[in-house]
Amino acid sequence: MSVPVKLPALGESVVDGTVSRWLVAAGDRVEVDQPICEVTTDKVDAEIPSPVAGVVETLLVAEDTLVEVGTELAMIRPETHPGAVDASDEAMARSVAADTAASRPLAAPGELRATPVARRVAEQADVALGSVQGTGGGGRITKSDVLSHVDPRQPEAVAAGDAVPTSQAKSRVVAGPTPALPQLQITLEDGDRVVRMSPQRRATAAHMVYSKHTSPHVGTVAEVDLGDVMALRKHHAADFQDRHGVSLTILPFIAASVAWALREFAALNVSVAEDAIIERRGIHLGIAVETEKGLLVPVVRDADRLSLAGLAVAIGELSERARARRLSPDDLRGGTFTISNPGRTGNLYGFAIINQPQVGILRMGELVKRPVVRTLDGQDVIVVRPTMHLALSYDHRAVDGAGANGFLFRIRELLEAASFDL
Repeated sequence: MSVPVKLPALGESVVDGTVSRWLVAAGDRVEVDQPICEVTTDKVDAEIPSPVAGVVETLLVAEDTLVEVGTELAMIRPETHPGAVDASDEAMARSVAADTAASRPLAAPGELRATPVARRVAEQADVALGSVQGTGGGGRITKSDVLSHVDPRQPEAVAAGDAVPTSQAKSRVVAGPTPALPQLQITLEDGDRVVRMSPQRRATAAHMVYSKHTSPHVGTVAEVDLGDVMALRKHHAADFQDRHGVSLTILPFIAASVAWALREFAALNVSVAEDAIIERRGIHLGIAVETEKGLLVPVVRDADRLSLAGLAVAIGELSERARARRLSPDDLRGGTFTISNPGRTGNLYGFAIINQPQVGILRMGELVKRPVVRTLDGQDVIVVRPTMHLALSYDHRAVDGAGANGFLFRIRELLEAASFDL
C-alpha cells in the first residue's frame, strides 16, 4: 500500500506553505527520514522527510505551489521483500491512509479535484472551478491554476508600459475573514523593474495584513533611563564573555524585565481566539531576528525562569541559528509575547505589528545620550544619561489602556532599578 507524504504543521498559526524545491523525482528510491522536498512558510524553511523507505511513485504538487497543512505532497511505495511484508510497515501504511481519509473527503465520481486553497481562492475571485485547467497531480486544480485563470499574465514578467494591479488576488486567510484588497493600477515606466515577492515575503505580508485587520492596535511609549544598566553591563562585560561565551548586550536586560513584568500583568500574556481569551501559563518570549530571507521570531521558552545569563545565551544561540537557517519548527512555536530590536541607528521609536495570536509586542528604540532632569541634594539639575524609547503595541480587544500602561511602566521601573544578578 502506498504511503502519502503530507505537509505537516511547521509552526504556530502556520496553515500553509510553498513547495519551493523537490529533492527527488518519481522513480527515485528513498530512505526513512530522507528529505524529499523543501517547503517555505512565513516563519521557517523546512525539509520534509520521507516517512518510509521505498520508491517515489508520484509527486502531487508542482514547485512554487502554495498548499495547506495536511495536503498530500507525494506518494511512496514502501520497500518490501519478495514473499514477505513487514508488519510494522503495513500498519504504518494503513494508519497514514486512514488519517488521510479522515482529513480529506473523497471525491465523488465526476467531481472536480481541487486543493482546499484553490477552492477558497476560486470562491473569493468568483471563478467557476469547471472553467479552470488543473495542472496538479492527477489533474488536480491548484491555487496557481486559479490565479493564472483570473490573470494569465500573473506568473510571467510584466513589460514596461503595462498597468499592473498591486493585488492580483485576495490574501490567504489565516484565521477568520480577510478583507478584499483594492485593485489599484500602477503604470510602469521605462527602467522600472517588477520583482515578484518570494514565498516567504508573500506569506509574511499576508500575516501582517491579517494582524492589522484583526487586532485594533494601540500604542504607548516610555522613555527609559538606562544609565545604571549600562554601568552594570560595562563592569561585567569582559567577565561575562569569558564565563558564558556570549556578549552582554542590552537585549537580555530588556527581555528579563519583560518576562518579570508579564508575571504581574498576565493580561499581556494571552492569546485571542475568536470570542475567547486564552490565558497562557508559560511565558515564552519571541525575539525578532532579521535574516537574509526576512524576519524570523524564534522563541525563548519559560523566559521568566531563566537568569539574565541564561536569557543572553538562549537569545544568542537562537539568533545565530536563525541567521544560519538552522531553526526547527519547534524553535518558532508557542510564543506568548514578542520583542523587536530593529537596529541602532535612525530609530527613535516605532510601533511594531502584533505577532498573532499574541496581544502585545515591544519595540526597542535607539540608545542615545539625552539631557534629563534629576534631583540631587534637593536641587533639580540637568544631567546627560543614556536613554531609550520602548514602544508597546497591544491588542485593545484583550488589553485595556490602564493595564498596558502599567505593564510598560513596570518594565521601566525594573530597568532603571538595574537589580540584575550577574
